[in-house]
Amino acid sequence: MSAFNYQAVDFTGKKLSGVVEADSERAARAVLRERGLVPLSVTTVSETGGKRSSIKEWFNAPSRGELALSTRQLASLLEAGLSVENALQTLSLQAPSERSRAVFAAVRSEIMAGQSLHQAMATFPRFFPGIYRALVKAGELSGGLAGVLGELASHLEEREALRMKVGLALIYPAAITVIALLVVTGLLIYVVPQIVSVFQQTRQTLPWLTRALIGASNFAKLTGWIWLVSLIGLGWFFRWRYQDEHFRYRWQSWLLKLPLIGNLLRLEEAARFGNVLAILLTGGVPLLTALQTASESASTLVFRQALEAVAEHVRQGVPLHRALAEYPIFPPLLIHLAANGEASGKLSLLLAQSSRQLQRELEFRLGWLIGLFEPLLIVGMGGMVLVIVLAILLPIIDMNVLVK
Repeated sequence: MSAFNYQAVDFTGKKLSGVVEADSERAARAVLRERGLVPLSVTTVSETGGKRSSIKEWFNAPSRGELALSTRQLASLLEAGLSVENALQTLSLQAPSERSRAVFAAVRSEIMAGQSLHQAMATFPRFFPGIYRALVKAGELSGGLAGVLGELASHLEEREALRMKVGLALIYPAAITVIALLVVTGLLIYVVPQIVSVFQQTRQTLPWLTRALIGASNFAKLTGWIWLVSLIGLGWFFRWRYQDEHFRYRWQSWLLKLPLIGNLLRLEEAARFGNVLAILLTGGVPLLTALQTASESASTLVFRQALEAVAEHVRQGVPLHRALAEYPIFPPLLIHLAANGEASGKLSLLLAQSSRQLQRELEFRLGWLIGLFEPLLIVGMGGMVLVIVLAILLPIIDMNVLVK
């Protein structure tokens, strides 16, 4: 049985779309007619063997919240005793969006064609990220798929909560920055030239601050488009160069060395690694396999290569905490709790605890940084506006002095 994406109209003429499962396109049209619908188009969502279908071309990655919700529902259905096929069928009917319903219906069709869950998900790489599929694969191999999915859902929910918290905190300073830049640009390009031209007609010697403002205004008017094109070109060039692994490694290494950004990146990577490794170990995955899978969760090449080296040390018989201690990019808290976990036999529990503590430290540092940035931004933008106002007022003050 395959999944088909359809467009149809009901008896009122309302246009509908969705996904229907049937043995063939003809059978899918028959199912739609039984529902009282007139099919306009019926296309295959997924074909046996995981071949690409046209619908996959317009599937974009879902929001993190949507993926977390679907993962939580799938874990709950599996824990309730449903088979993977039945759980996916339920999701294809109850998913939060039409796109998700179509994807889960296609994944179910792939599974019924003989593929495993992670293989079926691999046909939608933009919908299911690599680390997501790796965790699902580990859960299938260990026989604890429901538990792994439950922990994965918690992980996704925590990441989404942090992202929303940071995003909400950044709205205010971002709005101030955009408005202030627009105001300053408008003053320099449109307002200042008109006002200053009045002073220039008086043929009086203008204050140096006013002359500097006139020069800045002329420079902005003459070269503004050059700066804009240059920024766009620089962004395109950086994006092209970033595809090179060697350049990406050097860039990420430089970021990790920065005082503030580097600390935040290390905390974020270490918290993700600790949580993913804890999920895998809780699901019954062997430590070495879990390390190899967790290395795929790293978003930077520096951490990924370090984790691959840690996995190699563990393969040679080195304890996990000693292997982590070989690389200074891992926080001492993670190494310390890993050592305690290995000594007490509760490695997964203490790794999860270290991840939560690192997550809290990351949230605290982000909140502190954003709290410090807001007043500095207000003062800086206010200072720029003050300089422009003074440059305009100084000639007026000089004219009043001359009149007296």
